[in-house]
Amino acid sequence: MVRADAGGPGRRAVVKGVVVGAVGAGWGGVARAQGAPGRVAGEVRLRLPEPGGPHGVGVAGLYLVDRGRPDPWVAGIGVREVLVTVFYPAWTALTGRAGRAVRGFPVARQLSGGVAEVFGVVMPWVHPELPSAGVAWGATETHSHVGAPVLGGRRPVLVYSPGGGDPSGLGVGVAEELASWGWVVVCVDHPGDAVAVEFPVGRVGREMVRRTVFVGDPRGDAALFRTVVGTRVADVSFVIDELERVVGGRQTDAAGRAVPKGLGRALDLRRVGVYGHSVGGTTAVQAMYEDRRIRAAVNWEGFLDQAPEASGRPGELLPVARYGVDRPLLLVGTDGFSGGKEMARSWAATLAHSGGRTRRQRIGDTGHWVFTDYATMVPQLQAAGLMTAEGRKKLVGAVAPGVAVPAVRRSVREFFERWLPIG
Repeated sequence: MVRADAGGPGRRAVVKGVVVGAVGAGWGGVARAQGAPGRVAGEVRLRLPEPGGPHGVGVAGLYLVDRGRPDPWVAGIGVREVLVTVFYPAWTALTGRAGRAVRGFPVARQLSGGVAEVFGVVMPWVHPELPSAGVAWGATETHSHVGAPVLGGRRPVLVYSPGGGDPSGLGVGVAEELASWGWVVVCVDHPGDAVAVEFPVGRVGREMVRRTVFVGDPRGDAALFRTVVGTRVADVSFVIDELERVVGGRQTDAAGRAVPKGLGRALDLRRVGVYGHSVGGTTAVQAMYEDRRIRAAVNWEGFLDQAPEASGRPGELLPVARYGVDRPLLLVGTDGFSGGKEMARSWAATLAHSGGRTRRQRIGDTGHWVFTDYATMVPQLQAAGLMTAEGRKKLVGAVAPGVAVPAVRRSVREFFERWLPIG
């Protein structure tokens, strides 16, 4: 169940119809992903739910370099590197179900080989509920096709910032959903922050697969958290700068790889939105506050204050919470987030200062990571005997993915349908 706030605490109304029909054709994929994990050489192979829109989905990776900004995490890297994965509506041969088949173009994997290798080692340490063995993390296929031709038309652009330490690959399900309905979605990997990123080219001072610098929760260190948020906000604005260059005719990324033909003509940068999870949600909101090119934002359970100092006093409110925002903002939370009470203060301040432009929703019976692809992956791990019911509940809640996945997709899709519509 999703609950929505019309403008502030205490004004709640139940949003009906969140189950089954919410994502249309994608429903069958949710059901199959829940109960039928495959196996690769004895390891469980996880599945992602299909997108529900009428278009096929193309995908391309871009390597971007900000030469005017040094990397904040490693002193020896004199530039800031950012990796993005672009999901876009693709031209399709209409065979079978309309818009679903894209012939002749390979299907992308959720995680690259190098990222998957690190992910399988590090993430069970971050989340002890996850299995330390028995999962083919690099075998999960998406529903997006590498190099597929870009569907014609000018389209609004959505930028996604993942949770702290998470690779952007954990946000594939929602990105594909949005792209299948007509948005171009740009998922950002923040190097040094993400658990791992795999670069297409080498550079002095770092490995080809760069691991996270985090050794604990960044929220536990006030100075570290400031750097995380500031770096991510700058990354998002830089990505929009680079998209402007693509619109202007740039045909390759910083590694010399071709930008998909027609992508520049498809990007309507007069209609840019940002969404993110956890500290990615913090990033989305503060980026909109600072960058006037961003027209709307969705925050999935991200704090809107700085981390508390050692004194134990509450953290300083971010500017967006102190002064509000003059563009549409949606705050979406769960009832299973351990930081919910701490987060409530900054959310209440944002609601109070935004003149009715900010709305709040809650997705019931879920946990903090329900906004990621863990929502479908974790139940499969439980079904395979690799996770306990208690571990599943802690990460994503006990609710079935056939309810949770449509609710999360709906939270972002309906918001952007209103404020950044297709067409």
